[in-house]
Amino acid sequence: MAVDGFELAYDRAGSGPAVVLLHGWPGDRTDYRDLVPLLTGCEVVVPDLRGFGYSDKHVADPAAQYSGAAQARGVADLVTSLGISRAVVVGYDIGSRIAQALARSRPDLVSALVISPPVPGVGTRVFGPGPLREFWYQAFHRLPLSAELIDGNPDAVRAYRRHFWEHWSGPDFTLTEEHLDHLVTVYGPPGAFTASVQWYRSGSGTAAAALAETTPAPEDRLATPAVVLWPEHDPLFPREWSDRIGAFFSRARLRLVDGAGHYAPLEYPSVIAEEVRGFLG
Repeated sequence: MAVDGFELAYDRAGSGPAVVLLHGWPGDRTDYRDLVPLLTGCEVVVPDLRGFGYSDKHVADPAAQYSGAAQARGVADLVTSLGISRAVVVGYDIGSRIAQALARSRPDLVSALVISPPVPGVGTRVFGPGPLREFWYQAFHRLPLSAELIDGNPDAVRAYRRHFWEHWSGPDFTLTEEHLDHLVTVYGPPGAFTASVQWYRSGSGTAAAALAETTPAPEDRLATPAVVLWPEHDPLFPREWSDRIGAFFSRARLRLVDGAGHYAPLEYPSVIAEEVRGFLG
């Protein structure tokens, strides 16, 4: 079943309490290949988000069809169409933003969140000299030039993907050529790169979101039980930016993850699995 005309590709494994895993940019649902085997005794659903992997990549207004709210609509429909009434939702990178949007729009579906940055509370700190050196890509993705240089060019896709996977990961992570080959397969065809950056063109990236960020009233904080896993070596999100979680979440706990970088499900899958099982009891 399509929502807004978008069909989502997905993997589904196991039986038991439901867990939904939402990937980030610049990855796809295979980001969770090391985590799924750790969730035995659970029904695990891992979609490719709109514009990613083998899901639909329609040309559409980014704000209407590729924003956090739009992505959350697609995930909600997938979950309910599979007969799942409630799930622990895991997300990192844009998957974290979408998990939070899903918990706000459909709290009946989300029993708990296991997320890593981005989370709200960054504010204007993202515009400091250091962060601007890291977040340049979000403004670049909103330019037509990004598609002109990269879209449909497998060699450019390979170089661009390699940069982010190597720069954002922790010191113990190694990007394999097999993984990079897969990423080129899904991001390299004409239109695929452009579809993947529609998230940023919708105004949903951290830099754009910071401009509109306001601190909610206590009664408007996200009430879904949550754990925020904050890695040590993510160049996008320094640990000091974890100081305002309580201003935006009413039932969230912070857990620091030493030695790891940005790619949560591949760098610390056992930590994620432990937290998921903690919420499932």
